[in-house]
Amino acid sequence: MPIPYEPSLARVAAMIADPARSRMLAYLLAGHYASAGELAAAGSVSASTTSGHLAKLEQGGLISVEQRGRHRYFKLADADVAHALESLALVAERSAHQRQWNSPARLELRYARRCYGHLAGELGVALMDRLLLNRRIEPETDGYRVTEEGEQWLRTIGFEWARPHGSGRLAYACLDWSERRDHLAGSLATALLDHFLARRWLAPRGGGGARGGAHQGNRALRPTRAGEVELLPHLRG
Repeated sequence: MPIPYEPSLARVAAMIADPARSRMLAYLLAGHYASAGELAAAGSVSASTTSGHLAKLEQGGLISVEQRGRHRYFKLADADVAHALESLALVAERSAHQRQWNSPARLELRYARRCYGHLAGELGVALMDRLLLNRRIEPETDGYRVTEEGEQWLRTIGFEWARPHGSGRLAYACLDWSERRDHLAGSLATALLDHFLARRWLAPRGGGGARGGAHQGNRALRPTRAGEVELLPHLRG
C-alpha cells in the first residue's frame, strides 16, 4: 500500500502547534532578536529543552539565527513566516481580539509598527484610509495605482515619486493583524515607510537596547516631535 502524501502544511502546523514553540514564535513576532535564554523564558521551558525546540524551528525554516561575537540571536526567518503567523493569530484570537490588543504588552505594536517593510497598526490603517478618501490612490486590476492627486501629495511631503521597477506589486491591501482592517502594502508602501524613517518622522520604540537584546529589531514605531507636526496631520485630515 503506498504511503499517503503528507502536505508540507501538516509538518509546519505540527511545529507551530507545540505550546512552547508557539509561545517562542509569538515572542519573536513582535520583531525581537532574542537569545536562547529569553526564548526559554518566553516558552516556559528549560534551557536544554529550548535547544531542541529552536533546532526544529530552524530546520523547518521558521526562524533564523545570527551570530554576534560569542552570542547567538534568533528571529523569524522572513516576512512570509511573520504573515503566516499573523494570519493564524487573526483566526485564533477572534473571540478575544480586543482583550489581547488592549494589553500593555501589545499597545505599542497596535499603534504603529513595521509590517516587514511597510507601516501597520493604527497609523498604517489611517494612511490607507486617507489615501483612498482623498483619491490619492485608486483601484486597478492587481491592487491600486497612484492618481494625479496622489502624485501631487507625494511631492508635498518631499517624496521623490517614480514608479519602482521590478516584479513587486506597487500597492495592494494587507489585512492588519491588530486592526482587522486593511493597511497599504507593496513597493509604494515600503518606500513611504523608508521616507518617514529617513525624515525622522517615525522612529523605532525602545532604541537599540542592550547589544543584541530583545529590543533590537523591535517592530514598534513612534512618531517623533517632527512627525507629530509633519506626518500625523496627513493621516488625520
